[in-house]
Amino acid sequence: MTKVQGISDPRYVSNQYRDGKNLNARIRLHQEFSTNKYGWQRWLFEQIKIAPNSRVLELGCGIGNLWLENLQRIPAGVEITLSDQSAGMVDQAQKNLKNAGAAFQFEISDAQSIPFGQHSFDIVIASHMLYHVPDRERALREIKRVLKPKGRLYASTIGCDHLKELTELVSAFDRRLSTWGKLPADSFDLESGASELGKHFTKVSLFRYPDALVVTDLNLLLDYVFSGRLEVSAEEREVLVEHITRAFMQNGGKLYISKDSGVFEAYNLV
Repeated sequence: MTKVQGISDPRYVSNQYRDGKNLNARIRLHQEFSTNKYGWQRWLFEQIKIAPNSRVLELGCGIGNLWLENLQRIPAGVEITLSDQSAGMVDQAQKNLKNAGAAFQFEISDAQSIPFGQHSFDIVIASHMLYHVPDRERALREIKRVLKPKGRLYASTIGCDHLKELTELVSAFDRRLSTWGKLPADSFDLESGASELGKHFTKVSLFRYPDALVVTDLNLLLDYVFSGRLEVSAEEREVLVEHITRAFMQNGGKLYISKDSGVFEAYNLV
């Protein structure tokens, strides 16, 4: 069977993020071939206004890369709670940050039911994860509940042009895969995120990160394609590999891929 799995399907999310294998395959492609050499995690950290002695909650923390790449930039006295629905992710983040020397706490939890009291945090971070949440309205209510009255949410996501050339390449193999690199129309993306956040916060701003990929390693490209929502049989996978390989070689062993990422900052003025 050839199909694209639903990005907010709990079965897909649980299987996809039970450990860091699939996520690492995607991270590596971006690390190796992004044209913006400043780096997404460093840029994202700079958008987040973390004051000394503040309390920060990250939802869907993954393996903790945001903090790993910015350890020396964390202000004094900041308390950081890293949470994820996946026990495997939390375990990996804890291992990665065990010698960090900062005040990290770790929690296995669901963004739809955050296990902290009202007004607990100055900042909540949801990086490339709200589109995985089945009931985003519930999650946003929970985020607003645990934020202090003037606390801020930083929610990153992708836009409609993200990886469009790679999506076109995959869908040219089979039109049933045309949604492979796209978020569903009702998902949380750069185009719709402001209006969705505006239901809960009075001030919403979007900051876009300029970047693209110029991929020159076929194996890493294939690892990326098969690390996500694609579900194909062994036979179909073999034919798809041939299809991607042929296109890659016809392009001189180099593939340009657009990226469209950014982060929303949302808070209440009063």
